Amino acid sequence: MRDEINTQVKQAMRDKDSERLTTLRLINAAIKDRDIAARAEGNYDGVSDDEILQVLAKMIKQRTESAKVYEEGGRLELAEKERREIVVVEQFLPKQLSDEELTAAVKDAIETTGAESIRDMGRVMGELKGKYAGQMDFGKAGGAVKAALAG
Repeated sequence: MRDEINTQVKQAMRDKDSERLTTLRLINAAIKDRDIAARAEGNYDGVSDDEILQVLAKMIKQRTESAKVYEEGGRLELAEKERREIVVVEQFLPKQLSDEELTAAVKDAIETTGAESIRDMGRVMGELKGKYAGQMDFGKAGGAVKAALAG
């Protein structure tokens, strides 16, 4: 995954696409920050692709929240910039699950964990995060899990 990101950095340089290049460099910086944190924990090999997916998902979440705040503040040009960054980051994530696939994944996770009540929500979310990192909006998934366990 790192190789793909670095290849895209080089391509953006060749294309003189400064906005894309800036976002790709932000991705690399976030991954390097995570690598440094991993080294502090004794992992000298760097972070895995799964952890990179988590970093990318976090970046998308941050940018989505920023875009919303900018819109509420009437700063539409900044909100649009955040959305363009989201598009670049999303290129490295696996295909997102559709609503039907998300519902099926939640049902499967509930069966796998044996969850029976809302108190088991943490186990179900842990199962989903383990299997579907980068493939689903966990905010949406949380609502679906809550609805399934409440009903």
